[in-house]
Amino acid sequence: MRGFVGFFTHRSTQKRLIFVFAILLVSGLMANAGAELPSEFSEKTKACIACHKKESLATVEQWGSSRHYRAKVGCFECHEAHPGDIDAYMHHGERIATIVSPKDCSKCHEKEVEEFQGSHHAQAAKILGSLDNILAEVVEGSKLLRTAAFPNGVSAAAINGCWQCHGSEVKVIGEGKLDPATWPNTGIGRLNPDGSRGSCSACHSRHRFSVAQARNPENCGKCHMGPDHPQIEIYNESKHGIAFQANKDRMNLENDKWIVGEDYNAAPTCATCHMSATSTQPLTHDAGMRISWNNRPIKSIRPEVSDAKMGLPGAKVDWKTRRKNMENVCLACHGQPYVDAFYTQYDALINEYHVKFADPGIKLMAAAKPLMKAVKFSNKLDFIWFELWHHEGRRARHGASMMGPDYTHWHGTYEVAKHFYTELVPELEELAEKGLAKQDETLVAAAKNLQNVIHEVLSSEEHRWYLGQMSDAEKAERAKRAKEFKERYDQ
Repeated sequence: MRGFVGFFTHRSTQKRLIFVFAILLVSGLMANAGAELPSEFSEKTKACIACHKKESLATVEQWGSSRHYRAKVGCFECHEAHPGDIDAYMHHGERIATIVSPKDCSKCHEKEVEEFQGSHHAQAAKILGSLDNILAEVVEGSKLLRTAAFPNGVSAAAINGCWQCHGSEVKVIGEGKLDPATWPNTGIGRLNPDGSRGSCSACHSRHRFSVAQARNPENCGKCHMGPDHPQIEIYNESKHGIAFQANKDRMNLENDKWIVGEDYNAAPTCATCHMSATSTQPLTHDAGMRISWNNRPIKSIRPEVSDAKMGLPGAKVDWKTRRKNMENVCLACHGQPYVDAFYTQYDALINEYHVKFADPGIKLMAAAKPLMKAVKFSNKLDFIWFELWHHEGRRARHGASMMGPDYTHWHGTYEVAKHFYTELVPELEELAEKGLAKQDETLVAAAKNLQNVIHEVLSSEEHRWYLGQMSDAEKAERAKRAKEFKERYDQ
């Protein structure tokens, strides 16, 4: 582990032990709260401070407001490197590294790093090989940027977009120099030169590492926003977000102990629900341990299923346990009947999206595949279907999960339905008609099969209204409800 062996060799073991004990004390890991803190910084950190006060004063000032400063943890203790570190370089007579990785942070924050490494956040860079990244690298971008690590070129769209949230694979190009296509980067799933994954500074911005900032919803909004996962927009629309904005000065965000219901009760933040402590539950750095649906795929899946696919320890924690974890947070402010009813509504939306749109969409696209061009995103249908589930379907599901009605409906299910009926189905029908005109018997057969699947889907209970085949009972029910509505409001 970078720096830890040398930590005890440059100066007396006794002084270093006192230093480590001080760190443990501030981290809340020592039982003896009366242990004496060291009175000064190490000589190497003092040298760093003296220079950086002239060269980068803001960095020193930010660090001066941090817990690290109060614990006498300085520049050298975090940036120290060993000769074997590929990103190490000599700087004013000391071997250091620019990147402070989760492996470095684990010297003092072992539990937090272990939890984080087992989370989906740490796996975020897997997007580098996903469908999303094909869009950024091929469809949207080009290989116009050439660097030492990418002599054949790399997409600036991917670098400035996808990689900044999901993380880059940081490339070292010699003597501690980092390739500019991959650094700077604070993507939460960053692949670091020392083999670790993630970036603690994605949430705990250097060099103050403010706990209040990490607890603030906008901190998460750097990545959790936009057309495909607008969590920050949904939160701001929700009653939770409205309450936070109205009561931000009552949130006690700077407090070391931050237990919902005890230290604050005005509103929850993202951290409250997904990570922070309750009266009976400790803080966790695995934000998936309170999520009972993974809404990222075409169809929502249980989180332990996706954890198993990634080989994560969460595969052993089922969704019912995770839901109980989240309910424990909810119960700090709400009663059990309220919480139970919320989950009834949420689960119903997931099921409705699956039955009405996701399952039929999957079936229709499979039937259309033999008639489509093989290259992904070379067909109009590819974009229609991708946006339907990846953007609109996610928005509907995320909206329901966070009690954001506008994102559930107008930005969600309405958009899904509109594009299913006005874009996806007509495009499929046109594709089938073109297939029937082909001379190839295989294509003609595929076109006939697609027509049959379209008819089967549209004739189902969920879609038959589109064909004008709503049953008499359904029509009567609609008429009855319309009459009741008019009588109620026309008085």
